Amino acid sequence: MVYQVIVTISLVAFALNLLFNLRALKRPRSDSKLPEPAPHVSILIPARDEGANIENCLKSLQKQDYPNLEILVLDDNSTDNTASLVQHIAATDNRIQLIRGKPLPQGWAGKPFACYQLATKAKGAWLLFVDADTTHASHMLRSVLSLASERRCSLLSGFPRQLATSLPQKVAIPVFYFIILSWLPLWWLQRCKKPKPSLAIGQFLLFSREEYWRIGGHRAVKSRILEDIWLGVEIHRHGGRHVAVDLSPVVSCHMYKGVGAMWEGFLKSIYSVAALSSAALVGLIVAGYVFFLAPFYSLSKALFGVAASAGWPQLVALQVAIIITMRRIADNHFKEPVVSALLHPFGFSFFFLACLYAVSRRAVGGRVHWKKRLYGGKSGLE
Repeated sequence: MVYQVIVTISLVAFALNLLFNLRALKRPRSDSKLPEPAPHVSILIPARDEGANIENCLKSLQKQDYPNLEILVLDDNSTDNTASLVQHIAATDNRIQLIRGKPLPQGWAGKPFACYQLATKAKGAWLLFVDADTTHASHMLRSVLSLASERRCSLLSGFPRQLATSLPQKVAIPVFYFIILSWLPLWWLQRCKKPKPSLAIGQFLLFSREEYWRIGGHRAVKSRILEDIWLGVEIHRHGGRHVAVDLSPVVSCHMYKGVGAMWEGFLKSIYSVAALSSAALVGLIVAGYVFFLAPFYSLSKALFGVAASAGWPQLVALQVAIIITMRRIADNHFKEPVVSALLHPFGFSFFFLACLYAVSRRAVGGRVHWKKRLYGGKSGLE
């Protein structure tokens, strides 16, 4: 009974944290004014085997209502038609330039090296790194630049809208935002007068040029698979302000095309956390099970008469109701389908199994694949 009371109180605290976070997250505004004069912005896109995505990304960026920009795409040794697609579009738009990526040097992870090459070619006063599987509203650049200037930040990142097509994607992908916004007190971190670390999501990273090179650029995180998180750490370590915002009105991302790709992507991210501290990840796995999965298991036992201790079935039912309500609030905010909240145990179980597999791979010295490259070792790279 004491255990159930503790879980219930904790879930109420998580729910409050979620609500505070959603209320605190700023959103880019469509009526944002252009700065005068409009600074030159470099939009930088690392692309490795992105033939299925790069056209949509570039077409959305071509429609930006911002007057002073360049778009650099680095073909990171793709084996598909990524480069030819970029060349075709660049032939009709002199703002777009294709850069051929160099072979990956020893000690670098793929994406940091691609981004670093892009940054060395960029001419803008602001550097915006976006993934090739993102699409953008026409006022995206104007609105986020206005917000970055208003908040006087060194790095602006945040939460794009995550698109899903298949049922497994719709059920599993929203779990990431739910966990982050339930556990991480972004509302407190971003209210502090003294800069605190925040959350960076690599699908969208906007730096002032000066601040990017002051921390050493992507060279500072060259061996990291989760380079976005570590760039945020470096900004904080150097005294810069890092702001996370709700990007869902202006940026959408279609990360995975199937269940296999989704599993590989989840595993890559979780493995990188395990490479830092397997013990910490195990602790998070246990907490995730206790607070977000076990109540459904306990309720099913109570409903089928396996356990009938007086008092606690009502508490477990309350726990499940809190979790489903939290899921629906978060999912509605980011325009996720209702089915994601209703099938929460399945989506969270997928995430839970990926965590367990990542820890086991790490424990036996195994490695993971991402973008046809093999990663492992203490730094997350081999």
